[in-house]
Amino acid sequence: MSAPLEDITVIDLSRALAGPHAGMMLGDMGARVIKVETPGTGDESRGWGPPFVGPEDDPISTYFLSCNRNKESLTLDLKSDDGRDVLTRLVRHSDVLIENFRPGVLDRLGFTVARLHELNPRLVVLSISGFGHDGPQGGRAGYDQIAQGEAGLMSLTGPNPQSPMRVGVPIGDLLAGMYGAYGVVAALHERATTGRGRVVRTSLLAAIVGVHAFQGTRYTVAGEVGHGQGNHHPSICPYGLFTCADGMIQIACGSEALWVKLATAFGIDPLAPGLATNRERVARRDEVTQLLDDAFADIGLSDLLTRLDEIGVPAGEVRTIDRVYDWDQTRSQGLVLDIDHPVLGPIEVPGPPIRFDDNTFAGGREVHDAPPALGQHNESIRKWLAELG
Repeated sequence: MSAPLEDITVIDLSRALAGPHAGMMLGDMGARVIKVETPGTGDESRGWGPPFVGPEDDPISTYFLSCNRNKESLTLDLKSDDGRDVLTRLVRHSDVLIENFRPGVLDRLGFTVARLHELNPRLVVLSISGFGHDGPQGGRAGYDQIAQGEAGLMSLTGPNPQSPMRVGVPIGDLLAGMYGAYGVVAALHERATTGRGRVVRTSLLAAIVGVHAFQGTRYTVAGEVGHGQGNHHPSICPYGLFTCADGMIQIACGSEALWVKLATAFGIDPLAPGLATNRERVARRDEVTQLLDDAFADIGLSDLLTRLDEIGVPAGEVRTIDRVYDWDQTRSQGLVLDIDHPVLGPIEVPGPPIRFDDNTFAGGREVHDAPPALGQHNESIRKWLAELG
């Protein structure tokens, strides 16, 4: 069974999360991904923790494990003649190069875009930055939480306008990696017609602004500035987190028909003044929330979920991470991979979120490789390049 990108070779010069996540996505689809790392230290995420696992004299960061599966590790000093020579040969024989250096760093190493395409006109280059490659602040370093704040996401998240809150994962990095991989696949598709590669650019700023969705048009069209307002939707009501006898439950009432079903089932008049339309309910959100909290006060979570399912109202509980990975539904989707790590042995890691219709496993490949040890593939990659000449 072939994987969609199994004939593609990727040079991953990136580090931390945005670029490595893009490379991992391509690797999940079958691409050969060669991760180029600094000798001695490697990708800085190898040092990010706790938690660390494995032997005390060689601790392994679980952060690094999260974004580097299906890759080979090659250590190169790109400031040395040998490092630049090996990278030059890699460029000649690869399809994609990923980098997330600050703008200008790769140029100073002698690998401008013009030079890369002189070596390999078919090369697709993915370049990820913090705030863009040009513009008045194009050279700024990009770190996820700073980008979440600068790109407005923190102002939309949290209990109120006075308490901005970051998202619980580095969402700017992850989105930039996803958009980057998406752009690479489009450029590879175009190359099949033109025979030439091109540069794909994105940034943490662009990736976060790209998912503003209705909060963006809320401002650009209606002139309203969104803000954090806790666990309830700003434009739909009821839609959010409610309390019941022994816990919390989430309900998404996205239509008037669902509202009628919900209200009727729990003794609320759906057509009472101020409740009949979504617009009215949004204006009286606190009152609607209290009505439902009161209606659910004596009902246990399990029973409440059953009753809501019976009337067709979308609902769910709030799971902790351990309960997500232990959930049979998560595992049925191939979202937990069994891999064999060169130091840790058999471990489980989160799996890719895409499945194809001709297989039951997640991702485009049947066997997934563990994130590599630093320099694990130095010999095999150099031997491959020597054979190519």
